[in-house]
Amino acid sequence: MENRKRNLHLHVMVTAEEMEQIRSRMTEAGISNTGAYVRKMALNGYILHVDLAPVKELVSLQRRCSNNLNQVAIHAHTYGVYPEEIAGLQKDYEKLWGEVSKVLRELTKLVAN
Repeated sequence: MENRKRNLHLHVMVTAEEMEQIRSRMTEAGISNTGAYVRKMALNGYILHVDLAPVKELVSLQRRCSNNLNQVAIHAHTYGVYPEEIAGLQKDYEKLWGEVSKVLRELTKLVAN
């Protein structure tokens, strides 16, 4: 092995399902040598790290808006609707849609790159 260009051994354990996925991706890539495929992916492949904090904030805003809307609906059914309640809901939904627009712009930038 000392005369070989690649003289270090790398051993990776996988499940049967993972091996099936690897072979499927090898076929898609037109590669039949497992070592060549794994080496190519390890050296040149990439991993995406997606920060979902903005999406989590959207979910939180959406929950608050839904809760507020439910409370106003209950109050409206019992006592009627006050303009201040409607204005508060409008403000909440404006903030929600502003955040949605911001996240969509960021996603568009990611896709464009």
